Amino acid sequence: MSLDATARIVAERDGLPVLRGEGPLALRRTRATGPYSRASGPRPHTRVTVVGAMSAPLGGDRLAIVTEVRDGARLTVDSAAATLALPGRTREPARYDVNLTVGEDAELRWLPEQLISAAGSDLRMHTRVELAAAARLVLREEQILGRYGEEPGALATRLAVRRAGRPLLDQELRYGPGAPGGWDGPAVLGGLRAAGQLLLVDPALEEKPAEPRLLGESAVLAPLAGPGLLVTAAAPDARELRRVLDEVLAEVLEALDATP
Repeated sequence: MSLDATARIVAERDGLPVLRGEGPLALRRTRATGPYSRASGPRPHTRVTVVGAMSAPLGGDRLAIVTEVRDGARLTVDSAAATLALPGRTREPARYDVNLTVGEDAELRWLPEQLISAAGSDLRMHTRVELAAAARLVLREEQILGRYGEEPGALATRLAVRRAGRPLLDQELRYGPGAPGGWDGPAVLGGLRAAGQLLLVDPALEEKPAEPRLLGESAVLAPLAGPGLLVTAAAPDARELRRVLDEVLAEVLEALDATP
């Protein structure tokens, strides 16, 4: 039997008026974290951890997380473990939708653990983000293509971001069976099995935009047509991928903090 579950988070300056998990998406308020940039001021982030309550997503499941960070709020969302996409009893793909809204002078750090695409699985994931003009965002996505020693399942992910009502980023990635030919070739992953994106949006980047550059042999930083940057990386495993993304995040945030 397929699952249909939606978890909801609403963050305000003074707390979490809505924190409702459902099905396999259990939500826990966890220890608060400090601000990620000088612009945050002294107030810490409220922190919510997604805890998997059962195996999901399986084929045919429909899961969603809806998160609203209202004006002036600070929120970090992470997860207790990786998300494992598995085959189900139906041939229908699983769907996982993430809908994020960040208000004026609000911050969201969306930092889940890796998504693992197990052999035989079929997952379609769509992340939609709506940002106010003065919103700040750090968003990390990591895909691990297959467990140790196995081929990946079919995985399609789309990340669409709008800022102040205008498109900022819209990209789609596809891996595994059914993906366009060449996804595993030398022009794309070159046999690597971990891929990730790090998106940072901050009004400070309007005055101090990032410079495009290569980051080692298999990562690149690209400024967006707006106050943001996107890091795209590939690595042989999850540990190396996280190291690359963490290092560039620390570097960029340090540079923002040094902005007069």
